[in-house]
Amino acid sequence: MSGKGVLLFGPPGSGKGTQAQLLAASGGMTHLSTGDLLREEVKAGSALGKQAQGYMNAGQLVPDALVLGIVKARLKAGGDKGFVLDGYPRNLAQAAALDAMLKEMGRALDLALLLDVPGDEIVARITNRRTCPACNAVYHLKANPPAKAGICDQCGGALVQRPDDTEATVRKRLAVYEDSTRPLIDLYQGRSILRHIIGLGDIAAIQNQLRVIVGVRA
Repeated sequence: MSGKGVLLFGPPGSGKGTQAQLLAASGGMTHLSTGDLLREEVKAGSALGKQAQGYMNAGQLVPDALVLGIVKARLKAGGDKGFVLDGYPRNLAQAAALDAMLKEMGRALDLALLLDVPGDEIVARITNRRTCPACNAVYHLKANPPAKAGICDQCGGALVQRPDDTEATVRKRLAVYEDSTRPLIDLYQGRSILRHIIGLGDIAAIQNQLRVIVGVRA
């Protein structure tokens, strides 16, 4: 019998990437972050990676069918292990394609875990983020500030706020999330597989909630 299929989703800045990695590692599950998978396939020079690279070099979005092909390949490589989808699917069309692919493989999505974080908290989290262009180190002015304001601890470079991390951009991203992802909440609620988790507070405490829901032993 195959392991559980889990989707972990939520707004940008909700911490889903961190939580998905921790959950997959603790449960011996396959972690499926489409962004990471794409980069890995491109780096490995696989056939799927070369196709994806062509779109990326042209400044185009990688087609959903190609992304799903990479997810399928990684699922096959994982055998019967459970899996944790990290922020994918993002809309109803992707959800339908995923359902069809999983059915073809004799797999299913058993749980959809939604990390709920208020919009104002998301804005505060992301707008306080600072990045070092020289070594890619990331800081947070409140949660993880550099020892010296504006200076990278690792290389001494000047820290910057990325254009994606400004309040105007963050609020636009949240609006896109609401429009495209909100229907997924209704979809998975209708299937009785949706679970809400408040994504505030200690990372370990949130992770413990997720493990209990999924049935992973700490």
